[in-house]
Order: sequence, then C-alpha cells, then structure tokens
Amino acid sequence: MTGATGWTFVTSHAVLLLEVNRAPESTVRQLAARAGLTERQTHRVLSDLVEAGYLERQRVGRRNHYRVNTAAPMRHPSVNAQQIGDLLTCLGG
Repeated sequence: MTGATGWTFVTSHAVLLLEVNRAPESTVRQLAARAGLTERQTHRVLSDLVEAGYLERQRVGRRNHYRVNTAAPMRHPSVNAQQIGDLLTCLGG
C-alpha cells in the first residue's frame, strides 16, 4: 500500500525479484498482478533485471522462466557488499 505521497520503500525492481524468486514459472501477467504493476511495466523491469544480470531468462516452450542470481551484489554503493539473496531472505523471498 502506498502512502499519501505515493511512494513505497521497496521499488518495482525489488518486488519483481521477490515474485520471481517465489514463483519462477509465473507468466508476466501473473507477476504483474502480484506486484501491482502493469504488464508493460513488468516487461520493462524484467528486461532491466535480465540486462543487469540479476535475472536469468530461459525460454521453455512458448514461455519464459526466470531465475534470480542470488549472488549478484546490490547496486547502491552503501549496500553493494551485500548480495541480492540477502535482500530476498530479509524480505521473505
């Protein structure tokens, strides 16, 4: 839920990492619904995460399956000694 000003503590990128980690076989539509994003935004964020090496995308039949690279470092300089897997563990991934 967003506050009165519309911002949240967890970005759409982090939310999608959590959702992919929970259910890597999910469709974009399912991920978008669980993350509260549009399908277009979900496609864009997934592409960002794949391009940056945080997700691996594998084509299985007509669908994509994703896997989180839990060993990837966090991006922000103040936390880049931590791995994405640490964040997922903290947030219940």
